[in-house]
Amino acid sequence: MNASNAQEWEIDNLPNRLTIFRVLLIPIIIGSMFLGTLTWEAVVPWHKTLGYIAAWTFVAASITDFFDGYIARKRNIVTVFGSFLDPIADKFLVISSLVMLQELGRLPGLLVVVLVLRELYITSLRLLATERGLKIPVGQAGKWKTATQMVGVPFLMAYDRPFGIPMPEIGFALIALASLLSVFSALEYSLGLLRKIKAKRKSAHAKEFTKA
Repeated sequence: MNASNAQEWEIDNLPNRLTIFRVLLIPIIIGSMFLGTLTWEAVVPWHKTLGYIAAWTFVAASITDFFDGYIARKRNIVTVFGSFLDPIADKFLVISSLVMLQELGRLPGLLVVVLVLRELYITSLRLLATERGLKIPVGQAGKWKTATQMVGVPFLMAYDRPFGIPMPEIGFALIALASLLSVFSALEYSLGLLRKIKAKRKSAHAKEFTKA
């Protein structure tokens, strides 16, 4: 294995460590939310604290999601391992959190279904793009969807009103907006992929014509 291939498969670097750390945070989030559903006498007084633990852990996980990609691109240490694990960690973090919020009765099932289906659909499109050697940049709708979702989810996890701030209502509104943006982002990504495929076909036909 040459030096280039070794770097591609390297696991022990800062971006990958951040991704692994994010994966390890997911059980803390889900565990805190699950304990918040229990009605045991010893657990009930801790419900609010558990909500904040889940919320702040989710925020920490979201921050690592930003920095692992940024550092990998900045230092040019994008690896096969990181490219494989990073999107899986992202999807598991978001989907598991949304499902738990639905189980807690803080989100209606319809919004959760829309957001989860969008995540699975975009993942399938990315796999298709990768197979064809194409890369589709994230559109504006996708960026806004991620931003609103990353704020709305911890607000619903905390489900409190500190200093009179209506976190449950704000969180719900943000997730409702995220679900709407998710539909637009799916369309945006689909159209972007189709344009890339058509452009690649035209380029291939042009090369064949030139050779002929």
